[in-house]
Amino acid sequence: MLQELSQIDNKNKNIIAFWGYPQKALINEYKLKYPRAKWVDLDIDYNYPDLKFVPDAYCTIIKNICNNAFYLKDKIIAVLAPIGKDKCDSAYFISEILKDEGFNVIQCVFEDKCPDLSKIKLPISKSNLPLKEKVEIITRNIYEQKDYSYLSELKPSFGFWGVPPNDLNILNLFPNNTELFGWIRAVEAGYPGDWEIETYVDENLPTVFFTQAFCSKTALAKYLANKYQGLYIDIDTIPSNSAKAKIEAFLKLR
Repeated sequence: MLQELSQIDNKNKNIIAFWGYPQKALINEYKLKYPRAKWVDLDIDYNYPDLKFVPDAYCTIIKNICNNAFYLKDKIIAVLAPIGKDKCDSAYFISEILKDEGFNVIQCVFEDKCPDLSKIKLPISKSNLPLKEKVEIITRNIYEQKDYSYLSELKPSFGFWGVPPNDLNILNLFPNNTELFGWIRAVEAGYPGDWEIETYVDENLPTVFFTQAFCSKTALAKYLANKYQGLYIDIDTIPSNSAKAKIEAFLKLR
């Protein structure tokens, strides 16, 4: 991704930027309008300079959005910005700030509820792919929209609940047969704002409940971890050795 982004530094505006999971109709509209545009997920840390645009004690993902947006500002056609329960209040605040700073921000709310939970398909979350790869595929598939129904489902031994970590490498601590829950699962299902999907956990699986530090989902992660006797953990940017040790111990002992 970094190499792809470096290739557009001297070209005209050709980036459709987004965060979270914009509505499918909005994604398809901009794919038709700008078929040659690069799609850039502003949630991801591309190691661009920290502009200190938000307080230090703030969600790293929101920091990423700001740093990425301002670094790529001259190349961005539009920012597709979910601002409802499908993302968070901080995203709404940042979307308004970006508009004030001259960005073309298209706000959207994607809070549709799944009409029948028994019919949702989750081939990636339930697959035997490495956990990091599962998360990467699900987030990339927001705009690629490829079919992964061919993946084989394997009986899980562990669960991972939450959002994509800022440092995805922490997911390498988990075995392949780790099932995804939380917001990531809701995204694969196509309903990022569905409360029932996001809060569902297989109570028979030892599950790590992860959230970014300073994120409003910390309350939900902590509550569910207590309810299902899982491991609650919040991480700011790079996981500490202590955080890694807690996860490794939990996986071994459970």
